[in-house]
Amino acid sequence: MMPDNPRRATLATVAASAGVSVATVSKVLNGRSDVAPATRSLVESLLREHEYVPATPRREPCGSVELQFDDDLNAYSTEIIQGAVHAGAEIGVGIVVSIKKDAGRSTAWVRDLIAAGRTALIAVTCEQLADQQVAALARARLPLVLIDPLNLQSASVTSVGSTNFAGGLAATRHLLSLGHRRIAYVGGPATAACNQARLHGYRAALEAEGAPVIPGYVWAGHFRYHDGLLGGAAVLDLPKAPTAIFAGCDEVALGVMEAARARGLRIPDDVSVVGYDDTHVARMASPPLTTVRQPLREMGGMALRTALRLAAGERIDSRHVELATELIVRGSTAPVSG
Repeated sequence: MMPDNPRRATLATVAASAGVSVATVSKVLNGRSDVAPATRSLVESLLREHEYVPATPRREPCGSVELQFDDDLNAYSTEIIQGAVHAGAEIGVGIVVSIKKDAGRSTAWVRDLIAAGRTALIAVTCEQLADQQVAALARARLPLVLIDPLNLQSASVTSVGSTNFAGGLAATRHLLSLGHRRIAYVGGPATAACNQARLHGYRAALEAEGAPVIPGYVWAGHFRYHDGLLGGAAVLDLPKAPTAIFAGCDEVALGVMEAARARGLRIPDDVSVVGYDDTHVARMASPPLTTVRQPLREMGGMALRTALRLAAGERIDSRHVELATELIVRGSTAPVSG
């Protein structure tokens, strides 16, 4: 098997390898019947060997855009989808939502996207796309935009995110302003760029106030409710338990709140909790959750508009855009007791 490389194989490349005309290769691709079986078999084999992907022409916004997630959908996903769908309705572009499966051979995966009529791919991913996948998309001129990537890839990959450091800073400063000094952070994957930025904001706020990061007060898991239960239990069971917890996302915050309740602690009387994202679960929580608003709907809309600009051959000003975050204060935080 030939490895992926930045240069796209052409019909002429395949035709030269097979010793046939470009027209014959084109007939095989189009399923024409006037090609000898042996020739058809040879050409099909060489198309696979050269990992041929038909180039997508530069075009005005039309067709559909694939919005792909790499895990089960949740409240965070819903906000992204809402933003992309609303923007698509205004532009006249359909949005197809999918869950990432094993892409297998990169070129076959891209070929399937093109065959399905996709104009671009927007990926909301917890895992870094393989270099072969990015290269295959580039060869096919199928634009790729990442939303809130956990790990930034090469500078050539376009992404839309938010000001995670500023969000972590604002959340922790809010708790400090309420008199808390024993503040824990229960976050997502330790290696994730967005989690690292929120954690750095948390540490920066504590250091500026002269408050220590107490050993055991930083816990890393995943951005899921169950991890909030585990992380909340871990920090609340410490000999010197925190009086406030900053959670890496709303779903984790709900898990932390349940872990506190299971230990007979009242929120916010005994422990204050701050989330991140401001999804609908933050407003439905009891008490309503103080959280950092990440403009997820706006990010979904911007990612779609950026992908369509790339598909139309337009230049964009920046390969990475960060939208502003905002602290939303609700009932889950209060001045430290005592």
